[in-house]
Amino acid sequence: MAIKKALRIKKKIDFDKIFSARKSTANKKFVVYQLPSETTHFRAAISVSKKLGNAVTRNRVKRLVRHALMPLSDNLSQTDFVIVCRKGVETLPFDEVQKNLTHVLKVAKIYQKSEI
Repeated sequence: MAIKKALRIKKKIDFDKIFSARKSTANKKFVVYQLPSETTHFRAAISVSKKLGNAVTRNRVKRLVRHALMPLSDNLSQTDFVIVCRKGVETLPFDEVQKNLTHVLKVAKIYQKSEI
């Protein structure tokens, strides 16, 4: 299951709005830039620098982050956010990527686990 098109940020103008809001949260492996959204759901983008490796490595990192984000999607607030991957994330196993991503989203108050 992939992230639906309606939940993706692709346009440069959307990226510019989010980055110009200057609200960011970070841990050792990820930086999350966020902007409250007018939509009823979250929208996300994943950014991986060429410094992390070749296209194969960058696509693998994006795939890992997307798959780590999917189980959290039901508990994400209606926010537009960009996940920027830092150096070192390309060597992490999936469970570490998921743990680090969950941590940074909790600190940013984007991920709120619903208590049932």
